[in-house]
Amino acid sequence: MTTPPILAEVLLPTSELRDDLPFFTKTLGMQLENIFPADDPSVASFSGHGLRVRIEKGADVAAGHLRILTDDIEGFADGARELTAPNGTRISIVPLTPQVDHITPTREFAVRRLADEAPWVIGRAGMHYRDLIPSRLGGSIIASHIRIPDGGPVPDMVHYHTVGFQLIYCYRGWVDVLYEDQGDMIRLHAGDCVTQPPGIRHRVVEASPNIEVIEIGVPAEHITTIDHDFTLPNGKGDPLREWDGQTFVHHTKDTATWAPFRVPGFDARDTGITAGTKGIAGIQVVRKGAGTPQPFRHDAGIYFTFVLEGAMTLHTADHPDRDLAAGDAFVIPPDMVVEYRNPSHDIELLEVALRGDFNVRLGTA
Repeated sequence: MTTPPILAEVLLPTSELRDDLPFFTKTLGMQLENIFPADDPSVASFSGHGLRVRIEKGADVAAGHLRILTDDIEGFADGARELTAPNGTRISIVPLTPQVDHITPTREFAVRRLADEAPWVIGRAGMHYRDLIPSRLGGSIIASHIRIPDGGPVPDMVHYHTVGFQLIYCYRGWVDVLYEDQGDMIRLHAGDCVTQPPGIRHRVVEASPNIEVIEIGVPAEHITTIDHDFTLPNGKGDPLREWDGQTFVHHTKDTATWAPFRVPGFDARDTGITAGTKGIAGIQVVRKGAGTPQPFRHDAGIYFTFVLEGAMTLHTADHPDRDLAAGDAFVIPPDMVVEYRNPSHDIELLEVALRGDFNVRLGTA
């Protein structure tokens, strides 16, 4: 026995159906499905673009607002972006493929301390989020401290993000993730990180108890799209494949090489993300090294740092000294002179810069 189909339709009002017929069929390109009564039609149903609409004369409902999604905006409805149907329904023509908003960062000095007990918010897939840059620098970036207290399987679905740049840094514990064209499961241990290029399909599968990650997204507000038709794992793809000009980068702490940092007194391990993003972003992990820390300034658009371990004092000429510990974060605007004073022997910092090919000048001059 065949199960009869189930349909859903949006009910819209009209004062005169004959005026709406040419608009919905010719202007919007929808198909007339039924119309009645025959002698003086007052109800008609239309279908098209994944939508079914019932227009009923005298219906006691609002005129409504329809959004039609197409990547051929110029070729639809003579290129109109906004239309109003004879029945009063507003029609918006918008891109089908989400676009990345390019936002100029605001200049700001900000410190976010874990001890200040900023609220944790429950977000996607039951994950707990802590915002590390409350202002988000004018909407240009979001930096989140994310934890999953219980661990175990994660109720995630295959999805992708419409972003300019995205980083996942495993801070505590481990997490298993599947990525498009990257073969079988990838386990990120504490100190490992990956980039999630724009549009790469992925799914979080399982995590250790008390897993914590640092996630960076540019811009702050970006669209997450669930791909119900894509299955992971999907095998090994082209290792040189690019998503919007970026390759997938998987950096592992155990195989990293340490070298002197650009600022004396510290060493760093480069993650390879500057190369993988063609300079869009630079990610380094910094620890105490030889020499005496010196003041410096940078010319990056965004310069964010998260204290992974240890403690230090953040000194600037224009603000009180800030004593920082693990879990704290700060943002330094371009051209501000700063100095990392009194770093503990176990100090470790996650440095995030956009762009990644920025310059640093030592000294206070």
